[in-house]
This record gives sequence, structure tokens and C-alpha cells, in this order.
Amino acid sequence: MAGPETDKTRTVADIMSRPVVTVSPDDKMAEAAATMRERRVGSVVAVDGNRPLGILTERDLIKFTAAGTAPTAATVSEWMTEAPDSVGPDVDVSTAFASLSEHGYRHIPVVDGGELVGIVSMRDLMRIAQIQPAEHLAHEIPRGLEGVIVAETDIGDVRGLEGFYHYRQYNAVDLAEHRTIEDVWHLMFEGHLPSLAERAAFMAKVAPLREIPAPVLAVLPPIANVGTSAPPLDMLRTTLSLIGAHLGFRPSLDIETDELRAQALRVCAVVPTLLTSIHRIQHGLEPIAPDPELAYASNYLYMLHGEVPPADHARAVEQYLISTVDHGFNASTFTARIITSTGADLAAAVVGAIGALSGPLHGGAPSRALDMLDSIGTLDNAEPWLRAAVERGDRLMGFGHRVYKTDDPRSVMLRGVAERLGGPNVELAEQIEAKAIEVLAELKPGRKLYTNVEFYAGIVMDRCGLPREMFTPTFASSRVIGWCAHILEQAADNRLIRPSAQYVGPPPPQPLPELA
Repeated sequence: MAGPETDKTRTVADIMSRPVVTVSPDDKMAEAAATMRERRVGSVVAVDGNRPLGILTERDLIKFTAAGTAPTAATVSEWMTEAPDSVGPDVDVSTAFASLSEHGYRHIPVVDGGELVGIVSMRDLMRIAQIQPAEHLAHEIPRGLEGVIVAETDIGDVRGLEGFYHYRQYNAVDLAEHRTIEDVWHLMFEGHLPSLAERAAFMAKVAPLREIPAPVLAVLPPIANVGTSAPPLDMLRTTLSLIGAHLGFRPSLDIETDELRAQALRVCAVVPTLLTSIHRIQHGLEPIAPDPELAYASNYLYMLHGEVPPADHARAVEQYLISTVDHGFNASTFTARIITSTGADLAAAVVGAIGALSGPLHGGAPSRALDMLDSIGTLDNAEPWLRAAVERGDRLMGFGHRVYKTDDPRSVMLRGVAERLGGPNVELAEQIEAKAIEVLAELKPGRKLYTNVEFYAGIVMDRCGLPREMFTPTFASSRVIGWCAHILEQAADNRLIRPSAQYVGPPPPQPLPELA
């Protein structure tokens, strides 16, 4: 029989953090940021005495940094969320969990009689969720886990309502427009953008890692020829497993951080070489060894075609690669973290992520979006084609996103890249985009559907000479950097990811039927 302690409903007072780290609204942003770093907290509450006036979170610091405002001039009051929502200490934890999930909050002040008495975070609530019966919170969990926070990360985030995403503390689109992919790779692994000297050192370090080990290179032709019509991404799963086996990758649970990080660097460096080699073998061509003198994107196109690409093509592909390095807890990234949470080796986690990426609802749409443009053909045919497709219930490939409810910032950036490159498909794509949004607004009122990253990605890659079967593999060649960053983060502070399910079958136990 349950005792009084197990019958008791847990309240916010049982789990909240106290005392709360506070600041004054008149404090400078530099001081508030320093306080958050020193106290290792994700938010501070601005108070007058003990009365909460606002809350300043890590998200606010990211917005502040992106705005370029001088940290010694701006004050907390200019950037905090005024009059933040709060909960009382006697509220049960399931209600608090629902409030944070519904609003997308990560921290919420606990207020009693107008006085600040504590703060509760999503981490606090998830810790409680781990020991509560699954049915206690099952009704709060939406299908597909949409909007559910399952972990904390400092790698990046996606803010769908704002049409904004970032890597670490930097706007991802700004990085794509002003930095190299090597810079972003360094940022994801090291936590900061490199100086010119650090960039050169990093490039020199990873260049020799692009080489496929000789024993694996020797068996590439028979592997590739087993499935000459198989997508290169499918072949990558097999060859990457061989890389891990040849290099002796051990379970992440059994190795030190430095060894795991070295493995991650090796995998990220060799994946583009594996992909281009597989593609060439499948087309009866010899693989091309990487050129250590070429930067990442130029080398990728060189290994694919055997010629050093035009600078504008290399830069366009590089911008696409940067824009797809990471994107929150998408299906493939979450898969990589789940596998890592079991203590499996890094190659196993990346292979699992590749499997998730191969699904057309995740990474397989760039070529399909271009196929749609081919099917439409001309602007005159756009409206009847689109209208018929929507009325049939078909998906418009390249439109809509699970997270973004406004313009996908990656699509906006790549539209500009496509316009810079020019070509016959660009104007048609822009006209079809406008017509599709018009048709969707009419036939699906209330649903905000805009182009996603795949729509213009196909235009850009096609213009730069990438064959359609290499669109999703190219996506993988950059996303592997994000996967590996998440693998390193998961392994550094690991807990086995083991959620519960809500059973909806016939009520058990049923009597066993007699054998006929």
C-alpha cells in the first residue's frame, strides 16, 4: 500500500531553485551576462527589492549579441521580458510543465504574494518527469513530440515563430553570409569562432583526415557496385561503419573526451570523400583523392567533378553547407543523441543519423522540389498544377516546415544566392513560389506555408553542377558536423534517453486463449 509520501502530489515548491539569482533593471548587460556565466544559470530575474519586474534569459543575450549593441551601455531593462508569467509555489508540477511547454519557456519565476520565492526550469520539471508514472504526464505530450523539450543544449536553437535560428550565440544566416564552413565547424566543436591563425591551424589539422583509409578504399568498388542504383547516402551507411571498424572506434562510454573528439573530426572530414567516391564509382569513374590545398567546399566539388570549381560555385555551395550544419533537435540529430546515450560508438550514432536523414520527410526534399518545378514547366501551368495538387492532398515539396511558421531564413538566404548565380530556373522558381503561396492561402486558409530550405537549395545545387542524386548526400556532408557536435555534447553529460509510451491497446491482462 502506498505511503503518504508516494500519495503526495509534487508541487513547484518541492523542486524550485532558491535563492534566485537576481539583478537590477539598471544593471548593464555586460554585468548581467557575467553574473549568468559565474553562477552557471540560464536566466536572472530583475527585481525591485524582492518584487520581480522582468526576466533575462540566454535567448535574450543571443538577441542582444546579434544586435551588436555595446554591452557596457545597454541596461537589463532594455532587453528583459517585462512582467513575466509566473507560477505559485503550490502549483502541481504537471501544471507548471504544461505552462512551460505551451509557451516555449525554459525558466519561470515562482511568486507568492507578489514576492519572488524561487525559479523553476524545464530541467527541474524533466527531472521530476523521469520518476513520475508516464500516465501522469502523457496527456501533455503531443504526437511527434512537437514542442516538447527533451534536453538542454548550448549548440544552437530554432525559433520558428520568429524565423530565426542560430549556432552557439551567432545568427546562422550571418555565419553563412560572412564566414567559411571551416569557421563554423570550429565554432561547433570548440565553442568559439576562430581567428585567422586558428582557422589556418584547424584547416591544416583536418585536411589529411579527408583521406579514406587504404583498406576501406580498396573495398569501395565492390560495395558501390553491389547497388549501382542505390542512393549514395545508403552506401555511406555501410562505408562509414567500415571506417569505424577499421579505426577501432570503441563505445563512447569507454573512451575519453579527447579521443571521441578526434574520432568526430575524422568522420566529418572523410564523409565528403566517401560520398563523392561512391558517386563516381557508381558512374564508372575513378575516385578522386582530396586536394589538401583546397578549402572544404572547393574540394568537395573537385572530388565530384575532377576540376577545381569556379569561385562563385564553391562559395554558393559553401553557403548552403553552412546553412544546414545544424537545426535544433531534428529527427537525425535526435537519433544521433539517442544512440550516443546508450554509450555506442560514434560511427554507430552517425550511421543512425544518416538513416533518419534518408527519409523524404527529413532530408530528401531538395531533388523532389526541383522535380516539381520540372513538372510545372511554365508559369502558365503553375496555378492549375498547384491547385490540382493541393486539392488532391499532395504535399508541395519545398513548402512548409514543422517548426517555422513564417519565412524559413535558410530559404530567404538561398534565394539570394540563387539570384546571384542566375540561370533559367531562378525566375521561374520565384514566380512559382509566389503562386504557390497564393494558392495555399486560398485553399488552406489559416495555415501559414512558406518555402523551406529545400526549395531554393535545389536551384542552387543544380546551378553549381551537383546531380540530383547528390543533393541529400551534400546535405549530409555538412549536417554530420552538427551531428558530431551533439554526440560530443551528449557524451559529456550523458543520461540514457528512455521515454515511455502511452499504451492504447486492449486492457491487460486478458486470459490466454485455448489452443485449438
